[in-house]
Amino acid sequence: MAEGIINHFLGDKIAAFSAGTEATYINPTAIEVLQEIGIDISKHQSKNLTAFDGQRFDYAITLCGNANETCPLYIGGTRKMHIGFDDPAKAHGTKEEVLCEFRRVRDEIKDKLTAFFQAEKIIN
Repeated sequence: MAEGIINHFLGDKIAAFSAGTEATYINPTAIEVLQEIGIDISKHQSKNLTAFDGQRFDYAITLCGNANETCPLYIGGTRKMHIGFDDPAKAHGTKEEVLCEFRRVRDEIKDKLTAFFQAEKIIN
């Protein structure tokens, strides 16, 4: 979700790329809640970190605890940091309860990452 959110709202200043410790799939509920705010990630693909081997980044931001523990150390100017979020895919309950959790995390991602990049003076 973070890649779609950042590229949608901050794409004129930042290019976000997403990868995990293992490639899986794009969660259909994530697709659904992002479509609610005008973001289409239906064509995105789940990628492993190795998809970006040899590339340089200004920031490597981990979003979940496991990634924080297993994310490789980047060198050459990359700042690695952790900005944690609950994993909405672990939510249980009715369809509406799960949607509410995905929406909560979606909004938290937008707010926290926007605040981070504002503090870094990347955006106004």
